[in-house]
Amino acid sequence: MYAVVKTGGKQYRVAKDDVVTVERLEGEAGAKVTLGSVLAVGDANGMKAGSALPAGASVEAEIVKQARGPKIIVFKKRRRQNSRRKNGHRQDLTVLKITSISA
Repeated sequence: MYAVVKTGGKQYRVAKDDVVTVERLEGEAGAKVTLGSVLAVGDANGMKAGSALPAGASVEAEIVKQARGPKIIVFKKRRRQNSRRKNGHRQDLTVLKITSISA
């Protein structure tokens, strides 16, 4: 069985025991979270999707760790203007292990 969930403005296809990296969710390592924005649920027989959300569908996950992504360099330059700017950015991430999917 698999599900399509939406979190952090992105969509992820997950199954039981998958480990996925999503944008930061609140909680410590070992905490349980419920991903309520389930867009679709499917299995070998077919897929069930609702007009908004499938009724009663939820995905349970456990936070494995809080992490940070790689450093991204943001460099902007305006040619012939003697103008440039350099910034760095690291995204906060959460690593989740999917424990159960209920339709």
